[in-house]
Amino acid sequence: MAAYLQWRRFVFFDRETVKEPAGPDGGGAGGAKPFALPPGITVCDSGRGSLVFGDILARGSLRRTPSGDLPHLGGALGSVVYFLCCMMHVKTLVNVFCVAENHCWIWFLPRSLQLSSFQAYKLRVTHLYQLKQHSILASVGEDEEGINPLVKVWNLEKRDGGNPLCTRIFPAIPGNKPTVVSCITVHETLNFMAIGFADGSVVLTKGDITRDRHSKTQILHEGNYPVTGLAFRQSGKITHLFVVTTENIQTYMLSVKDYPRLELDTHGCGLRCSTLSDPSQDLQFIVAGNECVYLYQPDERGPCFAFEGQKLIVHWYRGYLVIVSKDRKSSPKSEFAGSDPQNSDKQILNVYDLCNKFIAYSSVFDDVVDVLAEWGSLYVLTRDGKIHALQERDTQTKLEMLFKKNLFEMAINLAKSHHLDSDGLSEIFRQYGDHLYNKGNHDGAIQQYIRTIGKLEPSYVIRKFLDAQRIHNLTAYLQTLHLQSLANADHTTLLLNCYTKLKDSSKLEEFIKTSESEVHFDVETAIKVLRQAGYFSHAVYLAEKHAHHEWFLKIQLEDIKNYQEALQYIGKLPFDQAESNMKRYGKILMHHVPSETTELLKILCTDYRPTGDREGSGMLEGKKANSEEFIPVFANNPRELKAFLEHMTEVQSDSPQGVYDTLLELRLQNWAHEQDLQIKEKLHSEAITLLKSGRFRTVFHKALVLCQMHNFKDGVLYLYEQGKLFQQIMHYHMQNEQYRKVIEVCELYGDQETCLWEQALSYFARKEEDCKEYITAVLKHIENKNLMPPLLVVQTLAHNSTATLSVIKDYLVNKLQKQSRQIEQDEQRIQKYREETTRIRQEIEELKTSPKIFQKTKCSICTSALELPSVHFLCGHSFHQHCFESYSESDSECPTCMPENRKVTDMIRAQEQKRDLHDQFQHQLKCSNDGFSVVADYFGRGVFNKLTLITDLPPGKSATTIDAGLQRELLIHTKRST
Repeated sequence: MAAYLQWRRFVFFDRETVKEPAGPDGGGAGGAKPFALPPGITVCDSGRGSLVFGDILARGSLRRTPSGDLPHLGGALGSVVYFLCCMMHVKTLVNVFCVAENHCWIWFLPRSLQLSSFQAYKLRVTHLYQLKQHSILASVGEDEEGINPLVKVWNLEKRDGGNPLCTRIFPAIPGNKPTVVSCITVHETLNFMAIGFADGSVVLTKGDITRDRHSKTQILHEGNYPVTGLAFRQSGKITHLFVVTTENIQTYMLSVKDYPRLELDTHGCGLRCSTLSDPSQDLQFIVAGNECVYLYQPDERGPCFAFEGQKLIVHWYRGYLVIVSKDRKSSPKSEFAGSDPQNSDKQILNVYDLCNKFIAYSSVFDDVVDVLAEWGSLYVLTRDGKIHALQERDTQTKLEMLFKKNLFEMAINLAKSHHLDSDGLSEIFRQYGDHLYNKGNHDGAIQQYIRTIGKLEPSYVIRKFLDAQRIHNLTAYLQTLHLQSLANADHTTLLLNCYTKLKDSSKLEEFIKTSESEVHFDVETAIKVLRQAGYFSHAVYLAEKHAHHEWFLKIQLEDIKNYQEALQYIGKLPFDQAESNMKRYGKILMHHVPSETTELLKILCTDYRPTGDREGSGMLEGKKANSEEFIPVFANNPRELKAFLEHMTEVQSDSPQGVYDTLLELRLQNWAHEQDLQIKEKLHSEAITLLKSGRFRTVFHKALVLCQMHNFKDGVLYLYEQGKLFQQIMHYHMQNEQYRKVIEVCELYGDQETCLWEQALSYFARKEEDCKEYITAVLKHIENKNLMPPLLVVQTLAHNSTATLSVIKDYLVNKLQKQSRQIEQDEQRIQKYREETTRIRQEIEELKTSPKIFQKTKCSICTSALELPSVHFLCGHSFHQHCFESYSESDSECPTCMPENRKVTDMIRAQEQKRDLHDQFQHQLKCSNDGFSVVADYFGRGVFNKLTLITDLPPGKSATTIDAGLQRELLIHTKRST
């Protein structure tokens, strides 16, 4: 009783009386009048969209008989009615109706409240069972006086003369033993039907219950106490039958041969005080006694609930246990004592939520006939024919009622039992958390807020607990947020700050030292926060564990100052990461650990392997970085830089050009600043050797600039020579007034660049001191090579105030003598050409005017005596005709003279092709020492003559005249060429 009183009561159902449907016009008073069933209902059931009623006396006169007059109804009928009244706990008058006309009906009430009926029995209907998954109705009733109940199975989907088709009729009592049917149940598979009797027996029908020939009936149970309840329970392929009497509870396993029986308890219940729960309560069999309500499994008794009171009706509805019991406030009456026949019994209907431990509804009714469930509602049928509907309120309304009473735990349990989605549950948790927070229960509030993770915005909770006094609650929330992998970088930052402010190193280590597969936070953010808070060791641990190499090195170098450890760590990294980190931190490492850093750079730029692989088998092929890119690392370490560069040039001859450039610059710097002569000489030799290595051909000017910057004379001269900058070499000696070197340069390179002698002459001509010796040497070479006109020589030396005529006397005399001899040679050649020309003209004239006598006796080809026919040419050659045809390429040319004539023709053609070579003429004229000879040569080639092409013979001139003139020109040209 105490447990029952602790259950809270709520009004989760709305009660209303079912009204009659509106009239055809949709209005009228019909809709406001309570709906009333015809009187005389004794049994009812529901299913398949209808409420089903039985034993309605549709016609005939009625009379009410006191229960004490039951024997007047006859022996058999009186026994039946007395048994039913006792089992239904009827303590007041029993209404017994005598039928004037023997007709008994079954009525159907659909949702439209349009009653329909059909005649099922002649006397009465005592039991109805409507299957939920089939349109099959099983009924028990009587067609004649006496205890002879019949079972009829109706197919509601098929019709027989307008009525449902009765597919089977058979007597309920096996044999001739007279007894009363107390209860009936049918398995939803239509394979089992069980009927209980007042004498304690149970009859089981196995097979298709709708057909006689496919079923078998047998007595399953016999006892001494009336059977008050039956229920089938299907679990997989196992079928159980619960049997409850007034004194015990038993179960039968129907899926096993011989149907083994198990007694579950030694107390029972009254009629209609047992039911089977739904799967939410694991299909338990519920038995309601006057003291407690018991729940049973097929093999054991389950929990019990102390619900006191005399139970009249028990039903299971959508997870609720519905119990109709006697009102304890009503005055007790004797079971068969007479009383006012107009006074009806007051009964209490309670709806229990066994899972959440509360009473969902409680109300008083007058003389309840039965409670039915259909169309999503509960319907309570009272003796006055009225129907009361109990409509369950929606889940949100029920939750709001609980919220108003701050019953959040109960609201959570209710939401879970109603399978509310995660969003709805999260909202309940939030409201519960807010309630606890406002009450000051921060620990309880944070537990509720934790349950909202994933649905509620974390900032909503975080803002409430940012107060430093509640930092441990905030820490708990943030931990859970990370465990569910729903935290962002800001949450990680906040959690780590909470750890650091709480000085909770153990929690901090536990948080960061989870396995990599269980990391629920942003590692980089955690490293930043730990570093900022001064937890460098923790930050380094995270960075190393999760391969955040840049953060590991940054902390080691900038915070911990552990340079040796950082350098070793870089040596363990893969090539790409080791290269990038050396570029970033190389200067810092070089400043503090120069030797070790230099060694690592040597390895990195030659044959790099991570430390582990380097010490192992070394199967991986080594990689090498560009050594030129690491030169800036040695900015303030020239000694290490020199060692690094020399190492690179030794092991890699194909090192980048920048390595050689930097090494040259470094050696020149050392040479320029060295004071020790022996060391300076060594450095000088090293620099020259490097210059002569041939690595500066593509960067000649850069190397030259370096040598000039450090005043490295030998290097400058070497590079001038390599670059064929002879004038620069001479100018270098001129600037240093090294006269002898100037002459040597002219002697060495004057043949390649003749202007050097002219520049040397100009240089010495500008010197005021006595340079007669050097001027004489230059003039001698100019004279031998005929490099300058004499007049230009005189004008050049005229600028020197110290130079006298004696300096150029010999030069001028020799020059004049050479010119005189040249004039004599030219005059002799002219005279020779004139004589030759005169001779050729005479020959031409003779050919034109005198006959040509051919006196050759031998062939010019085969040297045999000539024979007719023969061929003769004006040139004086004669040939056999067959020899001429064999060797001649043209019928009009002499085979013997043709090669020489062709040479002349080619020369003429070549000259004609060169007539337009003006750019070449200008270039030769500019570069030649004797411009007049170039002009004369081009005059001889006919460049300046106007070319005339003769395509047709001019009028008045014969072909003979043209050919004679052409031959004359060719002969003249040939002589000149020779």
